[in-house]
Amino acid sequence: MMKNCVTALQKSAKMLSHSTGPVSVIVKNQAVRSLCSAASKYNFETLKLSTPQPFVVHVELNRPDRLNAFNKRMWIELGQCFSQLHDDPDCRAIVLSGGSAKHFTAGIDLMDMMKLGQQLGEIEDIGRKARLFEGLIKLYQDSISSLERCYKPVIAAVHTACVGAGVDLITAADVRYCTRDAWFQVKEVDIGMAADVGTLQRLPKVIGSQSLARELCLTARKFKSDEAHACGLVSSVFESREEMVKKAIELATQIAGKSPIAVQGTKKNMVYSLDHTNQEGLDQIREMNMTNLQSEDFINAVMAQQSKDEMPVFSKL
Repeated sequence: MMKNCVTALQKSAKMLSHSTGPVSVIVKNQAVRSLCSAASKYNFETLKLSTPQPFVVHVELNRPDRLNAFNKRMWIELGQCFSQLHDDPDCRAIVLSGGSAKHFTAGIDLMDMMKLGQQLGEIEDIGRKARLFEGLIKLYQDSISSLERCYKPVIAAVHTACVGAGVDLITAADVRYCTRDAWFQVKEVDIGMAADVGTLQRLPKVIGSQSLARELCLTARKFKSDEAHACGLVSSVFESREEMVKKAIELATQIAGKSPIAVQGTKKNMVYSLDHTNQEGLDQIREMNMTNLQSEDFINAVMAQQSKDEMPVFSKL
């Protein structure tokens, strides 16, 4: 059966070659043509974007003077950024780092919270205060969830402190790296609140231990890179920030070189399967692959594997 499948693919590739020229050349030209740098396409106040490799976008938190603490502008821009990258054909994989700041992030900007307190002080009715909070919390939740909803894989690269909202952020990413001096803290109970934008939902699934997740969230204790690696919060630990970012970009480049239909379909199904039954996950991927297996990506990838040629280059998606 596999032999018949390969034969059919070979015929399809030959037909495409006769009608439009060599497939690999066409695909390569389509893939490279009009590849725009993220720095020229995106202009955010609290984020810095660049394209270190083709189809790889590096998103850096960019509030170094405030230790990358989250203010309202950063919440808004994170949601906008990952929603736009989701649809950007020049992006296939994303690295998220703390940039040049001393820490990955110090968590919520308390100065920004004080401004919110002043705004609340101008409202007397408790129902109207609650309505304001509802809108803000939903905005912040959607901002974090934008990483998970983005079909492009997100690799978080954490150095030194990752506090509060930072844990929310990285648990919505697909892969997490950190430096040896990194430490993490689910800080919210120490400032009189329950974490409300993703950590309580995602951290137990990421580390696979309800006991440890509840200990960390209920005590707000700090935990370091060795424990983060042992429990599965991060998959690799590096001696320096430079080495970590380099390896994160290398991983993103490897992912970006594969079929975008295959990669994005894989992420979509893995995210979906987190809160669905195995059968529901199987049903979804079956419905997706009824279409995706007819893609030129499948033909090109199988032909490359069969002929042992150089890695195929895929057109934009």
